[in-house]
Amino acid sequence: MAGPGDPPEQTPEGTPGGGEDEYRSVVFDESFVRAARIQEYSAQERMADHAPAVRRRPPLRRGLSRQALILVMLIAVAFGTAVYMGVRSPYQSSAMRRSVEPLRMTVIPLAPLGVVPGAADPESLYAHSPAAQFRIGAEGVPLPASRRTAHFSDSQVVTALTTAKEYIVHSSLYPEVLTRQQVRPVRSLVAADQLDQFDESFSHPAADGRHAPTGWLVRFDPARTRLADDRIRVQGTLQAAETDSSTLEVTADHTFVYALRPTGADAGTAASLFTVRRELHFRFDRTDLRTHQLQLIVSYVQAGPLSCAEDSTDHLVPLLAGQTAKAGGPAGTDPYATGAATALCGSLATSAQPKV
Repeated sequence: MAGPGDPPEQTPEGTPGGGEDEYRSVVFDESFVRAARIQEYSAQERMADHAPAVRRRPPLRRGLSRQALILVMLIAVAFGTAVYMGVRSPYQSSAMRRSVEPLRMTVIPLAPLGVVPGAADPESLYAHSPAAQFRIGAEGVPLPASRRTAHFSDSQVVTALTTAKEYIVHSSLYPEVLTRQQVRPVRSLVAADQLDQFDESFSHPAADGRHAPTGWLVRFDPARTRLADDRIRVQGTLQAAETDSSTLEVTADHTFVYALRPTGADAGTAASLFTVRRELHFRFDRTDLRTHQLQLIVSYVQAGPLSCAEDSTDHLVPLLAGQTAKAGGPAGTDPYATGAATALCGSLATSAQPKV
């Protein structure tokens, strides 16, 4: 016996052609009947008091409802937005950037053993000094032949060397920097993460091995000293090396020789030579190479003739022609204290002075 809702298993009698009657096209198969929204009760079910002849079947759910589909779409959009904002967030990229090592600096004054020699003609001074064969200006900071490293291309190594050279030229040869008029040419090359230290060095100079302007650049007090010749003599070397897969380091060692006169003196006043040796260590990560900036991590400076009694933190105060070093000097160095590197003082060898 067929169950409720099931069609008869045999063809009804009296239909011509074995059921091939005119209504064959409207006879529904079993799947159609089972999917009907209205279903007839069985005879037993209709015996119940006041039972309706038919009942409405719940709709057959085929897949997700509209509300569920909308909810899934909203979740997908929210997740995609969160991922995008996480990748693009400036706060995340800033936090992921490697912390930059602060600059460690040492500035050592070199006191002359006698009177500072001088001559009216700076060219004569240069010709009779160890700087006679030095090149003039930026020509004295040549780029070495460069080769790619295991993790950096030729162009990246050249970029590091070129940026280091620019820093050396800007911080040691620019007249506007040497006379304390500007620091912007130097500051523009410093990595963003070192700018706080750079700015604090000039706003609050301190002899603590971290915040001496003369550790960042060469500069004189314009009220006391001026250039007698802007053709500064330079000699030195640049070397690049890979320290790890993400870092290049450039080591610079250059000697600069300046011809100086007292501020306000005419051309007939004797000039003297002032020598500064700068050993600088630069560091570059891939961000620095892309922005053409650098991290200055070590600055070791020897300069003279200077008096050890003068403070060389904010600017250099050269001894000029005919002058001698003042008596006295920095207080004794406490080996248990830190950050007292600028309290060191040395003697300027006689051979480093021009023979006039």
